[in-house]
Amino acid sequence: MPRHELISKSGFATQALRRHSSFAFAATDAVAPLVLTELAKACMCLPIAFIQQKDAFVPHAVQGLEQGRNLFVVNGKWVAPYTPAVYRGYPFAVTEGEDDQLHLCIDMDSGLVGAGEGFDQPFFDDAGEAAQPVKDALNFLQQIHRNRAVTKRVCAALAAEDLFQPWPLKVQTADGERNIEGLFRIDEARLNSLDPDALHRVHAAGGLPVAYCQLLSMSHVQTLGLIQRKLAEVKNRMPEMSDQIDVDGILQRHKSSEPEQTLEPIENDNVVNIAADEGDFDLSAFVNPKQND
Repeated sequence: MPRHELISKSGFATQALRRHSSFAFAATDAVAPLVLTELAKACMCLPIAFIQQKDAFVPHAVQGLEQGRNLFVVNGKWVAPYTPAVYRGYPFAVTEGEDDQLHLCIDMDSGLVGAGEGFDQPFFDDAGEAAQPVKDALNFLQQIHRNRAVTKRVCAALAAEDLFQPWPLKVQTADGERNIEGLFRIDEARLNSLDPDALHRVHAAGGLPVAYCQLLSMSHVQTLGLIQRKLAEVKNRMPEMSDQIDVDGILQRHKSSEPEQTLEPIENDNVVNIAADEGDFDLSAFVNPKQND
């Protein structure tokens, strides 16, 4: 768990920040919450599902096929074209005070707070005012916080029309199938059969873009299977190259080899294969050669 501390003049006057260059902090996140404003970009490359939290459904990026593993973080690098907002604010966070105001905190276990060489961004300027990076972080996280409330209202409107259904996702391994539970998706058949009044309610609440973004994103779950297969193959067959895996190359190769899209239904689209390929192929295509110093 992060150890957040409220940023104050007295506590951080002599402290400074350094920018994070690694996403290792997110390496164990199999899912990450999303907010309304980022769904259009996220759905272009990340699979999106809803997770039920008490009586609410919250959109999440699906980032792994097993607990404790984020397949979009490889050797500390974020490899997907889009990064969820929850990570772009790191190591900052906001907390709600007794005055209902949002106060900026920072993860003291991030390794990004300190003094001396490498810590080149003070929290406060010479006049004792918050430095620009601190102001920017607070503004960004305030926007995300406000949008989280809007997202909750939109998802409540979708739930009111009974538009969520379990997503029966299965993972095919060398030892057989296993189920991933707890994910929900939009019930497309029910969405298409809504009567005019119900459809108007969903539209008025802003629910249609959310529904379509989730439905469009579902095919990206197959990308997770591809990444996990190729990572396993490289690590098993070329362990000395494990820190040089070219995930971007894997994804580009996958994109260029996708079959032409048709209107025919896809069978077993909810089954993700992570069993390693058995055939011979050139694994060197999936590693980057080390650069000479």
